[in-house]
Amino acid sequence: MAGRPRATKPTTPLEPQPLGHHLAGSVQALERGLNLLAIIAEADGLSLTSIAQRAGIAPSTAHRILNTLKAGGFVHYDETHDGWLIGVQAFRIGSAFLRNRKMVDVGRSTVRKLMEASGETVNMAIEDDGHVVFVSQMECHQAIRAFNRPGGRGPLHASSLGKAMMAAWSEDAIAQRLHRVGMPRLTAHTIVNPDALMQDLTLVRKRGWAIDDQEQSEGLRCVGSAIYNEHGEVVGAISISGPMVRVTDERLGELGPMVKRAAAEVTERIGGRTPRV
Repeated sequence: MAGRPRATKPTTPLEPQPLGHHLAGSVQALERGLNLLAIIAEADGLSLTSIAQRAGIAPSTAHRILNTLKAGGFVHYDETHDGWLIGVQAFRIGSAFLRNRKMVDVGRSTVRKLMEASGETVNMAIEDDGHVVFVSQMECHQAIRAFNRPGGRGPLHASSLGKAMMAAWSEDAIAQRLHRVGMPRLTAHTIVNPDALMQDLTLVRKRGWAIDDQEQSEGLRCVGSAIYNEHGEVVGAISISGPMVRVTDERLGELGPMVKRAAAEVTERIGGRTPRV
């Protein structure tokens, strides 16, 4: 995944705000819904009256919000215990956080080894809402190097991380993502034709690693490979990024298999399995 040359130190991210804190432009109904989720999560079944009292809102308002959350699978009503409980959708979202945290923590030693072996910056990312989201980076010691702040977002179609993950998806899933986010041209090398991208993804599947050849940033190249869970589903990717002066055509042939092995190592360490092509 190509990044931009590092120029300044990243700014300190804002601290998370309490659910009860009214941020400018916040949607009151959303804030109340999140607050109810937090209240329900702290107890093993609460009545409507108890939830409303703890939230400081009218029971009728609480009832409307709970019904909305129930429709989305975030909460459910247990008639046996006459109380509201956290639903399966909230569990899935919480599990995603744990899965990504596990991938980052378990993969840290692999990321460091890959950085030292390659001499280049190593990135780890997941996909969210049609974008690449960086969750970890290990910078190399070179004066000129790629930099991507954890939490930063990037394009799927113009990154080795994104293409490595997309290669594990069905054509329908790829088409849906691209239809939603588009394929903007970022450099003269960006692939903006869907058919050309699909051909590139076919190569990614065959060799097990993707290339970003100045497709996101001029003068930067990277190679990436996907990480899988126990079901053989892609959950993230790992990449090596560096300037063209160091990541030459010859080096691409060396770094590709290197990042593929690193991704397979992280996959194995989180209990996953790499699907057979």
